[in-house]
Amino acid sequence: MELYDERIKKKGKRKADLKFVVDVLLLCRSGIIKPAEGYGNLNNFGMLKSYMKIGWRTMAKHKMFSSIKIGGFALGIAACILISLFIRQELSYDRHYKAGDRIFRVFRESTFKGQRGFGAHFPHPFASIVQENYPEIELAGRYNSAALWGAGSNEVRRADKSESSYENKIVFADQSLLDILEVPFIQGNPNNALSAPNTIVITKSRADKYFPGENPLGKDLVLNNDLSKQFTITGVIEDFGDETHFRYDFVISMANREFYPGEATNWQNDNYLTYIRVRPGTDVAALEQKLLSMVPNYFLPQAVEQGSVNTIAWAKSLHFRFQPVKDVYLNLNQIHDGLDHGDIRYVWLFGLIATFILLIAAVNFINLSTAKSSNRAREVGIRKVAGSQRNSLVTQFLTESFLFTIFSVFIGLCLASLLLPYFNVLLAKNLTFPWQEWWIAPVLITATLVIGTLAGLYPSLYLSSFKPVQVLKGVVSRGSKSSSMRSVLVVFQFTISVALIMATVIIDRQMSYILNKNLGFDKDQVIILHGTHTLENKISSFKNELLKLPHVISASVTDYLPVEGSTRDGGGWRKDGMSAEEGVSGQQWSVDADYVKTLGLKIVRGRDFSNSALDSQSVIINQALVKSLNLKEPIGDRITNWMGSWTIIGIVEDFHFESMKQEINPLGMYIRPSIKSVAVKVSAVDMAGVIQSVSNLWKVFSPNQAVRYTFLDQSYARMYEDVRRIGIIFRLFAFLAIVVASMGLFALSAFITEQRSKEISIRLVLGASVRSIFQLLTSNFVKLVLIAIAIAVPVAAYLMQKWLADFSYRIEITADIFLITGATALIITFGTVSFQSIRAALTNPVNGLKSE
Repeated sequence: MELYDERIKKKGKRKADLKFVVDVLLLCRSGIIKPAEGYGNLNNFGMLKSYMKIGWRTMAKHKMFSSIKIGGFALGIAACILISLFIRQELSYDRHYKAGDRIFRVFRESTFKGQRGFGAHFPHPFASIVQENYPEIELAGRYNSAALWGAGSNEVRRADKSESSYENKIVFADQSLLDILEVPFIQGNPNNALSAPNTIVITKSRADKYFPGENPLGKDLVLNNDLSKQFTITGVIEDFGDETHFRYDFVISMANREFYPGEATNWQNDNYLTYIRVRPGTDVAALEQKLLSMVPNYFLPQAVEQGSVNTIAWAKSLHFRFQPVKDVYLNLNQIHDGLDHGDIRYVWLFGLIATFILLIAAVNFINLSTAKSSNRAREVGIRKVAGSQRNSLVTQFLTESFLFTIFSVFIGLCLASLLLPYFNVLLAKNLTFPWQEWWIAPVLITATLVIGTLAGLYPSLYLSSFKPVQVLKGVVSRGSKSSSMRSVLVVFQFTISVALIMATVIIDRQMSYILNKNLGFDKDQVIILHGTHTLENKISSFKNELLKLPHVISASVTDYLPVEGSTRDGGGWRKDGMSAEEGVSGQQWSVDADYVKTLGLKIVRGRDFSNSALDSQSVIINQALVKSLNLKEPIGDRITNWMGSWTIIGIVEDFHFESMKQEINPLGMYIRPSIKSVAVKVSAVDMAGVIQSVSNLWKVFSPNQAVRYTFLDQSYARMYEDVRRIGIIFRLFAFLAIVVASMGLFALSAFITEQRSKEISIRLVLGASVRSIFQLLTSNFVKLVLIAIAIAVPVAAYLMQKWLADFSYRIEITADIFLITGATALIITFGTVSFQSIRAALTNPVNGLKSE
């Protein structure tokens, strides 16, 4: 075939075809045709050994190129391993239930004023009614984790002890919920542990903490030093691990419990999350449709009774959905339920980043393998002349690829093991290597084979395609000339790198904007004391003594703070004389007279609260409520909520009391007792001394309870901890991607400089300047990076605009972000290739020409 190609060029196709037929006929000789049985005796093991030896020698001969190939692969594999561990854990939640395919959380979908909404909370009687009326539902169970009703955080002690401990994983639940979630019991009867009122189930770790070496069954625990909240332990359960979204240490019975009078027959107050287990073979979609009968039978009658047009419209729009329990943690519908959740978008994002980094490393392998092709061309030509078939050459180069991959996987595993503790700190996770799992060895072997094949296939096919006639005549120098594919791959590498750089810049700016934006309140030098409700009637005396301490400026007793995790109370506000449907929803906060002063809220109209009894029916509202109710002259107006009618005495400037992912909602504040925490504004002169003084005072008032405090600014920063972590991860992986891409670029520039050494020497002899040589060697790389920037910037801008859309308050993607991104990419490119280019330009040309 090679001779045929040559004859077409020299003698034309007709003569070449005739000669080709003659050549084929001459091949049909007994001396040329090998016996078929001879192929069965080939020494395959010997060939494989030979391939490995050649691969090892090639690796040792080109140390820099081999190091970059292996190092880049190892970094990419380490990143993939770490991210795979994270993704595996995120996707493993709630997959351990025996009846997992029949367990669902019920949530509602509704439309209100044209907006679609989701909710997971239902009225008190909902669970029992659906279990009674729908035979497809085998079990239904509820739980309530609202701090407003006593769940969440509490001070806990044994009934026979006086010292309390802080616990923050307390929940009220039905016995049936334990059955649905298959909670494993260590002690007690799992069938009726929560069937009786005032009973409690605790985890083994808490049993060991409060009753070391004792049997806790039948003993009592007291919450918040309140003997009316005394519960008898009826069961000890296994600690909930990282594999479930339902993680509590204390589960209190809800038998015969109402959190407010009349709740058992009220269908307009939603306080309970409901889970169901359906019978085998149930058509879930059909059951969702059947549940629509709940609306006219239960929800709508009370809505009509209230007479609110809005409530009736909302009730009519209700649909009930079943969310598989395995989907609750990743919360695909963004249902607000007060639980800690993962984010499926981050799972996909991290997976893409890991894949991209590995692809960048694979691109390095392909680029460097094809770039060095001219060094292997004569080897390929001689092997073909000696009778080697193309498939055997492909096998040889794939074997070399596997050899590189094996080294890379081993080093990548070592790197991942070393970096895992730091990765855990970064993600606030507890990831571990599943060395004991049966599948780990097959997965690693399969991954090695797949990665080695994918990375080595193109170079193997490319190198094995050389024609012996051209190679041995010295025609082939493809390493420097056939660069189209390498150029495409370099553009691909830097497109990913540039996109990550731009994403990092935008995330950093958004985080800086959030943490430094004017919030409308003063979060600095504010200490929050927690658990102060245990002081009961001594709380006023405690506050007065606080105010006497040096450096304490003011103090406010309240449960309602402008950070996530503190108490919230939503409801309706309307101006006196308005109908119910004209009202707006908003927050209703119980504060004391010093709240505005302590948190530095700005009064824009009217006045602050006074300690006068006249302000007991007064309210201070924010600008958002003024706007929502369209109040023209708000001072002196009266507005109404479910607690009564209030006179507006002041307007505060809007302040952010939720995440910046949300708009500032309407808010009204009135003086009412709420004593779970105390905010203390102090001077920054001696913070350590202030803390010590406050702690000493606490011991006087509550000697059996340790003081607990946080700083408001730190609590605010924790609201954005997930965003901060994502920013750090982006920076790290962007840096890693750039390093791997730059390693390949460095190696390519070194190779091209080596290939053009004689050309450079001749140019220098003929008077070329160092600058012109530098431009010659760098211009092509700069063009490729500019193409990558042109592709990456619009794509990254679009994706980051989607990410920023989650924030109601966000930065704009401005032109300087594009400039910073492009300039950073070009600086990295120049920094990577300039070393080799300047070195070549400064080399004595005699060294490059003395062999001629």
